[in-house]
Amino acid sequence: MSPALRGFDPTLLLALNLLGTFAFALSGALAGVRARLDVFGVLVLAAVVGLFGGIVRDVLIGIRPEALRDWRYLAVVGAAAVLAIVAHRGLERTRRPIDVLDAAGLSLFSVSGAAAALAHGFGAPEAVVLGAISGIGGGVLRDLLLGEVPVVLRRDLYAVPALTGAAIVAVAYRLGAEAVIVPVLAALVCFAMRLAGLRYALDLPRAGARGDDL
Repeated sequence: MSPALRGFDPTLLLALNLLGTFAFALSGALAGVRARLDVFGVLVLAAVVGLFGGIVRDVLIGIRPEALRDWRYLAVVGAAAVLAIVAHRGLERTRRPIDVLDAAGLSLFSVSGAAAALAHGFGAPEAVVLGAISGIGGGVLRDLLLGEVPVVLRRDLYAVPALTGAAIVAVAYRLGAEAVIVPVLAALVCFAMRLAGLRYALDLPRAGARGDDL
């Protein structure tokens, strides 16, 4: 297991990583089912989407990816793919399941990414950027593989919540806050911001838009 921040429970951070992997893998698998991929295609999409954010984070930090060293990541991906294949009809009846799962993955990876960067000696600004990159990576790859413009580039709040969640972790740690609640709170703030963006169609100003279109 990678080193953990002082005062940050390593078991909690591992749980955040695994939950983020599951959320992104399930969103990828459901998107694959919706796109009418075969079983192998759904499994591949679940794997690459679920693992991509963590692998990018670890590569940028300069360590061997955790997802390739711990069997639990592949087990979580497999479980998400099986769940999507078996129960996709029930899951699709819930409101916007892919968006909600994507928001969960975004939140969990942004927080764990920032914490991992800090644990490896990165400064707060670098940790925020790395956290956001690891958070948006899975969703970007899912959209690209399905031939869509990544949602982070076109609508709703996406990168801003990721940056906010990562910033809460980085700032709290630099201020000496070592409570276990910090990463949990940061993930909840990111998740709430993302869902608010979806619910109320909140967007950043569009490039080239007229004043009445902002």
